[in-house]
Amino acid sequence: MQNHTLLTGIKPTGTPHIGNFLGAIEPAIQRAHNYEQSFVFIADYHALNTVQDGARLRELSRSIAATWIACGLDTTRTTLYRQSSVPAVFELETVLNAVTPKGWMNKAHAYKAAVDVNTAESRDRDDGVSMGLYTYPILMAADILLYNANLIPVGKDQVQHVEIARDIAQRFNHTYSQEVFTLPEASVVTELESVIGLDGRKMSKSYGNVLPLFATADEWRKLVNKIPTDSLPVEAPKEVNDSAVFALYEVIATPEQSADVRSRLAAGGMGWGEVKGLLVEALEARFGGYRQRYEELMAQPEEIDRILAEGATKAQAVASQKLQQVRRAIGA
Repeated sequence: MQNHTLLTGIKPTGTPHIGNFLGAIEPAIQRAHNYEQSFVFIADYHALNTVQDGARLRELSRSIAATWIACGLDTTRTTLYRQSSVPAVFELETVLNAVTPKGWMNKAHAYKAAVDVNTAESRDRDDGVSMGLYTYPILMAADILLYNANLIPVGKDQVQHVEIARDIAQRFNHTYSQEVFTLPEASVVTELESVIGLDGRKMSKSYGNVLPLFATADEWRKLVNKIPTDSLPVEAPKEVNDSAVFALYEVIATPEQSADVRSRLAAGGMGWGEVKGLLVEALEARFGGYRQRYEELMAQPEEIDRILAEGATKAQAVASQKLQQVRRAIGA
C-alpha cells in the first residue's frame, strides 16, 4: 500500500456507460484501494453549471454513489461523500480566489472553448459563460488541496485543472511563506482511449455510440446488433483489426476468450452474428452482477444517503484541520 493520498471527483451529469467503467471507474477503484488514504467525491456543485434541477441533481448524485459502490468501491477503506456536504471547500475557494490571477482563468480550457464558439458564431465572447464555468478550476483546486491529495487520476482534458491547482498551491505557499498545501500531481488515465463505441469511434455520449453500464441483456443485444460489420460469408476468414464488434469483445471478455474468437475468425467458419452473441454474453457475465447491486442500492435511497453522510463526516474532519491551517496563515 502506497503512502500517498488519492482523490477522485465525479460530476453527476448522466448515466455511466461501459467506456466510463473501463476507462475511469475501474482504474480509480483499483487505485483507491492501493493507497493509504483515498477520497472519492460527487462533484454536485461543479454540476450546477449544467444541471439546474434540484430533484434531478439529487437523483444523479445518488446514482453516481450507487454506481461506484456497486462496481466495488469499499467505503470502509475509501471516503465517499458529496462535495456539497463539506462546507470547508467553499470557504477555501473564497480564500484561493484572492491569490489566483484572473489570467490563469482566461487560459482555462473550458472557458477558452466557450469563447472560441462565441467568437466563431459572432456573439459576445462571454455569452452564456457563468462565473461557475469561469472559476471552475478554483473550486477544483479547493477540492484537491483540502485533503493533502498528491495523486489525482484524470483524463487528458482535466490535466490542466490539476496543474492550475498546483500553481495555486505554490502561489499560496509562497505568498504566506508557509508550506500549507501539498502540491498535487495528475495521474493521466489513458485506458478510455482504447474503448471503441458502437460505430467504431471512441465511446462517447456526444457520439451516441455507447453501451450503458447497467443495461439488461436484451437492451445490450439490441444495441450490439446495430454494430456495422462486413458482408463476408460465414465460411470466409475475417480480419479483426477494423472490427468494432471484436474491439469491444476484446476489452470485455477474458484474454483467453478473445484469443479463441480471433483464431476462429481468422480460420473462417465464424460469422459476425455469432461474435455479437458472444459479446452480449460477455457483457452480462462481467457487468450483470454490478447491475443487480446497483438496482438494489437505488431501491434504498436512505442507505445511499447514510453512506454519503458517513463519508462527509470523515471528509469534513480532515478538511477542517486543513482549513484551520489556512486561517492561521492568512490571519483569520
